Amino acid sequence: MAEFVEPEMKATAKEMAEARLPLRYRDYCAHMLIPLNKCRHRSMYLPWKCEEERHAYEKCEYEDFMRRSKMLAQIKDSQ
Repeated sequence: MAEFVEPEMKATAKEMAEARLPLRYRDYCAHMLIPLNKCRHRSMYLPWKCEEERHAYEKCEYEDFMRRSKMLAQIKDSQ
């Protein structure tokens, strides 16, 4: 069975607390959510603003989901 390498947390707990991120969003993509939320605040949440930041954050979340899905499938296969 292949060992999974835990991704590196790029945002510190202090940065996430200062950005007032809810606990449920303090994951491996939090470093992308912080600038996205700042952009959203500056643009008053206009849907056509901050598209690059939103796309990058959603891609990060998708890749993290896929990583966790593969890990779960491998754990189930080994049992």
